[in-house]
Amino acid sequence: MTTSDTNNTTAHDENAQAAPHRVLVLNSGSSSVKYQLLDMRAGTRLASGLVERIGEETSRLVHTPVARGGEARERTGRIADHEEALKAAAEELAADGLGLDSPELAAIGHRVVHGGLKFSEPTVIDDDVLKEIERLVPVAPLHNPANITGIRTAQALRPDLPQVAVFDTAFHTTMPEHAARYAIDVATADAHRVRRYGFHGTSHAYVSRRTAELLGRPVEELNTIVLHLGNGASASAVAGGRCVDTSMGLTPLEGLVMGTRSGDVDPAVVFHLKRVAGMSADEIDVLLNKKSGLVGLCGDNDMREIRRRVDEGDRAATLAFEIYIHRLKKYIGAYTAVLGRVDAVVFTAGVGENSAPVREAAIAGLEELGMAVDAGLNAVRSGEPRVISPEYARVAVAVVPTDEELEIAGQTFALVGGAAPGGGDDRAGASGQNDN
Repeated sequence: MTTSDTNNTTAHDENAQAAPHRVLVLNSGSSSVKYQLLDMRAGTRLASGLVERIGEETSRLVHTPVARGGEARERTGRIADHEEALKAAAEELAADGLGLDSPELAAIGHRVVHGGLKFSEPTVIDDDVLKEIERLVPVAPLHNPANITGIRTAQALRPDLPQVAVFDTAFHTTMPEHAARYAIDVATADAHRVRRYGFHGTSHAYVSRRTAELLGRPVEELNTIVLHLGNGASASAVAGGRCVDTSMGLTPLEGLVMGTRSGDVDPAVVFHLKRVAGMSADEIDVLLNKKSGLVGLCGDNDMREIRRRVDEGDRAATLAFEIYIHRLKKYIGAYTAVLGRVDAVVFTAGVGENSAPVREAAIAGLEELGMAVDAGLNAVRSGEPRVISPEYARVAVAVVPTDEELEIAGQTFALVGGAAPGGGDDRAGASGQNDN
């Protein structure tokens, strides 16, 4: 290599290092903002934080400078709105030398819950995109307004920076019409966008791909059932890396039993409660979304507490656990039929990653389907992807920690001209929680 070649190579390397390579991921809820800053060269997390109880006197910000190995910092006191929340987060990042004015920041990636049928890929946000997200508010009234607030706040702080929307629904847009359609009048359904959209898509996409890596097989060859079990819970049937069915529907209410959501119920329950109990539509909405599921059955939505009560012989907690598991088994069986052949069943998110009793109970009795759990492997606590089925099992049962923030950051970075990070052990840490 000549001196000129050496100089050119050195300059190229320096430019590559200097090029913007960080992505800030924002997840804006109605009264909270979660954020993570990631270095996309290595796929590592630099900092994370949560601002909660926005608009209350008891607002709280917890910031953790992960890359520096620092301890979490906390500040309390009223944070009036999302703009103030994001400015406070920016101050904490700046205190660690990671300010939002850094030239190393390539983009801001936003989790947007509902993208309808229009958005099947991550999308750079402009006025037209924002208007379409607003038009989808009627089918995502609890989530899209908060997502929009986060986007507008971030645009105001960094108007020069690409803002990218990554949609929870996008992964599920590959569902065939026979899986996505409800059997109601077509004209009415189309006029009001009534169909099954599915949610937790970034998690299902990430986990199905990581499962293929874990098993050492191309994702295109695998049929996988992904069970995302957090406070919000969903199942998906993934054939060759593409979603062909999922448990959530028009909203995140359909499907599995969740922390506070009912999951599947007879639609006539709504009419019955209106006619017989005199409940309004809003009251029924609150009942099914916030006062049902595990909390409605036994008063707790924390699986750890429910299992403690089960072990003590508590009848209400035992019944709640049995209903939860029964619904899981139904979906595993249904998606086995939908896929025809299942190569892996994968547990992820807070409950899926951490509750060995849930995994054991969900797979128990499914030996005829080729599924089994090894008690010793299942009992191991680890933050790493792992197989928990015995060697003889025809279907691999696995635990794969989700990392929705890394997935959002990777999609965002790839869209704005970078390259998504590879896998490996130095990936960003997963929170293992999802409340949506």
